[in-house]
Amino acid sequence: MRQGCISLGYIRCDGCQRTIGHSERYIGVNEENGVEVEQGKVMHYCVQCAIEKGYAHYKEEKDGPVLTFFP
Repeated sequence: MRQGCISLGYIRCDGCQRTIGHSERYIGVNEENGVEVEQGKVMHYCVQCAIEKGYAHYKEEKDGPVLTFFP
């Protein structure tokens, strides 16, 4: 299960290990062995790592590209 979130500055990305700054977006994903599952350990990824793993993408809206964490 995916959860789009906004950081309070206490979250560390499980991909690149950097601290996700205050008010930055990130995603929480239930994973087991690197695969998204319905129930499992929650992994936190910054926007860049989420895009690299395929959990986030940009879609075109009438006002321009919009980042989304959902399919």
